[in-house]
Amino acid sequence: MDNSSGVGVLDKAALVLSALEAGPATLAGLVSSTGLARPTAHRLAVALEHHRLVARDMQGRFVLGPRLAELSAAAGEDRLLAAAGPVLARLRDITGESAQLFRRQGDYRICVAAAERPTGLRDTVPVGSQLTMRAGSAAQILLAWEDPERMNRGLQNAAFTAAALSQVRRRGWAQSVGERETGIASVSASVRSPSGKVIAAVSVSGPLERLTRQPGRMHAPAVVAAAERLSQSLRRNGE
Repeated sequence: MDNSSGVGVLDKAALVLSALEAGPATLAGLVSSTGLARPTAHRLAVALEHHRLVARDMQGRFVLGPRLAELSAAAGEDRLLAAAGPVLARLRDITGESAQLFRRQGDYRICVAAAERPTGLRDTVPVGSQLTMRAGSAAQILLAWEDPERMNRGLQNAAFTAAALSQVRRRGWAQSVGERETGIASVSASVRSPSGKVIAAVSVSGPLERLTRQPGRMHAPAVVAAAERLSQSLRRNGE
């Protein structure tokens, strides 16, 4: 199938953005994945960076830029976020704990929606928070179904192991106790696109004294059900 639009520079820029959808890439990685000449790939990536469609991570690798999220929000096309509000509110009410929705962005996960427990001791994760991909149940979910190379890279210096991610894949949910922050526990499950790709993680989190050292026993069924409701909403809307 010919994906050419007839405007060569736009087609090449689209190749760069599509390559970065899979995660951070060095210039050599962009050249390899796009088939573009090195000077061309560099020129396009830098130009896209100027317009904030591409950015750099802490290692200097190219990643998708913040302007893409801004455009998506402005167009009102993010059906996942549109569906997340009531689903997270219901999850918070069922569990009595704060609920969040995380998406991966490079080496981090971003809280894109949240429903906070209104009173009492709670784990507050504001929308827009940038958290590590090296710890926490949501990080486990967002890494567990990645391709082997990216998964192995993500496991470097992580608080969890490959065996833990294997268990996540078997049972369909993840839990963490004090991984991201001492005294905090969490449970997460995957949200999937209509094609089956994991695109987000639904989580509940709170103090260890309430969630216990086995938070999944208390809250995994509710979290998995919430994640499935979001996945179903995407299938209905054909995202």
